[in-house]
Amino acid sequence: MQKGASEDEIKKGYRRMAKEYHPDLHPGDAEAEAKFKEVNEAYEVLSDSQKKARYDQYGHAGVDPNFGAGGAGGWGGAGGWDMGDFDIGDIFSSFFNGGGGRRSNPNAPRRGGDASTSVFISFEEAAAGCRKQVDVSVVETCRTCGGSGAAKGTSPTTCPVCRGTGQETRQQRTPFGVMQTQTVCSRCRGKGKIVEKPCSDCNGGGQVRVKAKVGINIPAGIDDGQVMTVPGKGNSGINGGPAGDLQVEIHVRPHAIFERDRFDLWCELPLTYAQLALGDEIEIPTLNGKEKYTVREGTQPGDVITLKGKGIPFLQRRGQGDLYARITVEVPRGLSSKQRELLEAFEASLNDKNYEKRKSFFDKVKDLFS
Repeated sequence: MQKGASEDEIKKGYRRMAKEYHPDLHPGDAEAEAKFKEVNEAYEVLSDSQKKARYDQYGHAGVDPNFGAGGAGGWGGAGGWDMGDFDIGDIFSSFFNGGGGRRSNPNAPRRGGDASTSVFISFEEAAAGCRKQVDVSVVETCRTCGGSGAAKGTSPTTCPVCRGTGQETRQQRTPFGVMQTQTVCSRCRGKGKIVEKPCSDCNGGGQVRVKAKVGINIPAGIDDGQVMTVPGKGNSGINGGPAGDLQVEIHVRPHAIFERDRFDLWCELPLTYAQLALGDEIEIPTLNGKEKYTVREGTQPGDVITLKGKGIPFLQRRGQGDLYARITVEVPRGLSSKQRELLEAFEASLNDKNYEKRKSFFDKVKDLFS
């Protein structure tokens, strides 16, 4: 949301923040109660068309009770509205920037960033699940200085410029009065502290990058390209904040026989002409061994055999997919003279009743060109 936001956008922002800091959700929390009051004070201004216009034109200074004091026609004091000791400027920023609460404390705990890596596993491991050790490069709190960034025997000192706030306040006199702006402190770069003698291991940063091995449990049914999240195994937090997560991308090696379609398996099952014509007892491969199956007499190439529940286990739930075997037939090559003689005699013994599809096709061709 930007300055000049519509009434509806302002209402949505107010409802969101009022809900976030409502005293009923934070019983006994004085800070939440104070912020709730700030939200209501800010909404009182933004819902007033005249005050909203001043904010759109002059920013926080336009709604500052001291704005225009000393001859510029201010609206503070008894004739205006009193914000008390609350940092209402930040609440205005929250409405328009989607944030919340007071200016962030540069020394407050902050969550570490996420780290990422990848791992290769076999087709069978993806189906059954497995445990793997992955190599990862992460940022950890420096053990030498404990994260302070200062050399042994020393400690960081409060920045003399910003006095630990991490921000500098600058004043500028304008025709409308004195306007204040805040920027990141040029001395400490927003940290609020100065390290006079930096730690030799982390160079004053308080963190170092290390290589580590992390054990992960890969669930059954995971697929190629999926990303696992391992909580708390990413980069260390700052100022005692929690560590980030580790994102592990899974790469599954292809299988020699099977292809995967979500949780189903497909394979081609090559059989001989005699097996299809006469029928046969065969064994179909699965990920867990072989399954016996009776091929019916007269089975055709392209027919599909279905084995229920012999596919990939469903990811993080019960059950599994099916296995589909598509039948193919291989025409024999390199026949001997005796084999050719027998095959010709066999072919001569057949008639149209044995080849219904062939007869139907050529009947249609005959009708087409007659």
